Amino acid sequence: MDTLNLQDWVGRQEVCHADITATQALSMAVILDWGNTTQPLGQILPAPWHWLYFLPTPKSSELDVDGHARRGGFLPPVPLPRRMWAGSRIKFQTPLRIGDSTRRVSKIKEVASKQGGSGQLVFVTISHDIFVLEGDLKTERLAICEEQDIVYREATALGVPINKTPTNQADWSQTINPGPVLLFRFSALTFNGHRIHYDRTYAIDIEGYDGLVVHGPLTATFLLDLLRKNLPDATVETFTFRGIKPLTDTGPFKVEGCLEGSNVHLWALDASESMVMKAEATIG
Repeated sequence: MDTLNLQDWVGRQEVCHADITATQALSMAVILDWGNTTQPLGQILPAPWHWLYFLPTPKSSELDVDGHARRGGFLPPVPLPRRMWAGSRIKFQTPLRIGDSTRRVSKIKEVASKQGGSGQLVFVTISHDIFVLEGDLKTERLAICEEQDIVYREATALGVPINKTPTNQADWSQTINPGPVLLFRFSALTFNGHRIHYDRTYAIDIEGYDGLVVHGPLTATFLLDLLRKNLPDATVETFTFRGIKPLTDTGPFKVEGCLEGSNVHLWALDASESMVMKAEATIG
């Protein structure tokens, strides 16, 4: 793998636009089983529902065998076959609202190669700055700053499972039963063609998981929804999450959390009570 060539992608930018329409927000509220799913014009978009917008739309002829777009283009052509969204760090500057017109500026910040338990890994860090276009659409305000980590790995066994337990006592807990319908609906909503989320044969026989993989951003969304349910008047100012190990649909999982001052500790546990995701939020 020519890591020097991959460094040529550092600094590359991409700009795209999106209208914050009610359709995606309503669909997310339905997936989360909200009692009131209406999303009127001007309503604040909950965190982190900005992930429902600015979606990549590769043509069918541009897809790779895993359902993702083929390497190259904006993201560097990392020659490792497995890829996943490993985590994010987000600052919510000002609210996005239903009806807003927005602009997102994305930039490749870093490409780093590491050696892990399952072989070679490449981490690609991307920054996304989302601006709300105001008035005559010639002025704008910064709404969200996010850094995303995308990890690429070899087509090898997943290695010895990592078993971590929470260090905090849960104030809140919710049990979620994942399954193919939930995962398919979220894949469809986010236009995510990655086959590990809906093609069980591919996920098990080709990528070596023990079931369908629950999307990392879906788990993170459930964590922030747990915060919303228990602190309905709080405003999320920052949110950080990191995937610890894959979560599959082979059993129910839990999202849990606790409040410590203005900090909210959040985590997700698989059916064996092992932590699969850890997150932190600050609220105002």
